[in-house]
Amino acid sequence: MTTREMSVAQATVEFLANQRTVDIVDGERVEVRTIPGTHGIFGHGNVAGVGQALKQAQALAPGLMPYHQGRNEQGLVHQAVGYARHTRRRQTYAVTASIGPGSTNMVTGAALATTNRLPALLLPSDEFATRAPDPVLQQLELPHAYDVSCADVFRPISRFFDRVSRPEQLCSSLLHGMRVLTDPAETGAVTISLPQDVQAERIEVPEEFLAPRQWRIRRPEPEESDIADAVEVIRSARRPLIVAGGGVHYAFAEEKLRALAEATGTPVTYTQAGVGVMDWDHPLCLGAIGSTGSTASNAYAADADVVIGVGTRWEDFTTASMTAFQHAEVRFVTINITGLDAQKMGTSVPVIADAGKALTALTAALSSVGHHAGEQVAETVRAQKARWDGIVDEAFTTRNQPLPAQDEIIGAVNAAMDDRDTVVCAAGSLPGDLHKMWRVKDAHGYHVEYAYSCMGYEIAGGLGVKRAALAEAAGTAATGSTTAGPASDAGADDDGRDVVVMVGDGSYLMMHTELVTAVAEGIKLIVVLIQNHGYASIGALSESLGSQRFGTKYRYLDEETRSFDEGSALPVDLATNAESLGVDVIRVDRGADVIDRLQDAVAEAKAREEGSGPVLVHVESTPFIDAPDSESWWDVPVTGVSALDSTQQAHRTYSQHKSRQRRLLGAAPAAGDGTTDHERIH
Repeated sequence: MTTREMSVAQATVEFLANQRTVDIVDGERVEVRTIPGTHGIFGHGNVAGVGQALKQAQALAPGLMPYHQGRNEQGLVHQAVGYARHTRRRQTYAVTASIGPGSTNMVTGAALATTNRLPALLLPSDEFATRAPDPVLQQLELPHAYDVSCADVFRPISRFFDRVSRPEQLCSSLLHGMRVLTDPAETGAVTISLPQDVQAERIEVPEEFLAPRQWRIRRPEPEESDIADAVEVIRSARRPLIVAGGGVHYAFAEEKLRALAEATGTPVTYTQAGVGVMDWDHPLCLGAIGSTGSTASNAYAADADVVIGVGTRWEDFTTASMTAFQHAEVRFVTINITGLDAQKMGTSVPVIADAGKALTALTAALSSVGHHAGEQVAETVRAQKARWDGIVDEAFTTRNQPLPAQDEIIGAVNAAMDDRDTVVCAAGSLPGDLHKMWRVKDAHGYHVEYAYSCMGYEIAGGLGVKRAALAEAAGTAATGSTTAGPASDAGADDDGRDVVVMVGDGSYLMMHTELVTAVAEGIKLIVVLIQNHGYASIGALSESLGSQRFGTKYRYLDEETRSFDEGSALPVDLATNAESLGVDVIRVDRGADVIDRLQDAVAEAKAREEGSGPVLVHVESTPFIDAPDSESWWDVPVTGVSALDSTQQAHRTYSQHKSRQRRLLGAAPAAGDGTTDHERIH
């Protein structure tokens, strides 16, 4: 066996550079680099290990493992996740960080990756395996467990965790990590902790370990008996409904979903991750469902008797905290590649399979028996859809006020963007409003991180999306765009897609540092920053729960009352802040024609050439005009004991909603008594 003498870090870099993802969808084979590059910030844990290995690779073979400098370790993980989602989990980045705070800064990003079922490879540095100098700077010391380090915090939030305490463990660790990264049923954060002394140790590495290696994405077929059982349940439906999640995108199954809907006349709703599975104006598309859904979806869902979930994890926003489906005998057919998600909701028929293959089999089986939902369903869908479309049209109407509503801003940005462009968002009031109202006509047109709803994801995640879009246009990433097809040359015949990040001032202040990365690399990322001088989303939620927007305004402290609620606004100038980072800023000042000028500003930003660097469009808004009501609910407990009248009223409203909540589907809540489940138990 031929071997090469290398450091552990050098072997890690070369191994990762030679890993390939192979994916076959509908007979078309795609092969791409699994790890197209590494993000990193260096410190005393990795500067002489992974840092040296990356520098050596850059000097001897510049294309082996491209390195991207970052500003915040959490943001680097967000970039990897944004890239992974846009490439439909076929690719992700590796992220290296130094010992202690450098590594623990990545923890939030790790949790986000795992929660969203998206791959990210994390290489945190660790303490000395030999303990020669002990304790070292930034070492965690626990008297009862001296083998626990800061890196151990990654264990519960990683889909795979390992610590390479000896050089001989590297091969096993990396191979198992790649297995999880490329397994659609298991993927998430993969964390391989590298003690700083081990990174620099010599190791004899087998050449076969460093050779190019392929990792096939597994797309299992559904069991015939499961499809037969699903057909029996669906055929019994008088009011069927499809709830489509992100799994439809990851299976490249948008056309197959549409084929099932059209063949059977079944209307489609979508989760946050599922936006884009069907054009917003398709006759069978009811739009978003749940707490941030459309009135069309929620009105129809309330009476649905068979619900077909495809690629959704049934998060509480999707189910309106288990109040969305009120039919006394509602049954669920759930298609998912993971058993965990397929078995949720007390499902009648779990189909554990690739969404695309299951949809194809289900369409064929239902078509063979001539199943169709019928004209009554079609008429209901038309009426509900027309009602909701009118509501959104009204919300997008310009009110000619100096401070526009967020609805108007969303409408203007939506109108200024091309169909192939991607909007990126994550937390605050924007994701809910976008989910309801954003009008999408491309599978990649909507990228909102909502499984973790992480403030600060927007700009960093958007930068990852833009990297993937640039690679897509260059033919080095396989994204499976419905516009260009799933081949690796997607986008090669056009100018690519613009990525527009929509972010509020709260999330901007949480993390905007990766704008500097975009400046350094000349990446044209468009950011629409909405300044409303506070936490608008939590402010509205606080008010609805009887807490009167407490602690959500950016105001001077009133020393007498110790309150931030009544003082004058802080003189924070985020536009100037962005300019100080080297970003080109377009200010859209207050005024009656602010919406027209905003739309022009986005169009101007889009007209900039690729490579010209980031552009930020700054606009102020009022936080006191809400988006259209979803006519739905989200369970946020309200205290039952309060001296505030507002809280007492909020609790009465909460109890009314709580009485409609169903812990287990298949057993309807007791009607008419108005008591909560908690009160019935006790």
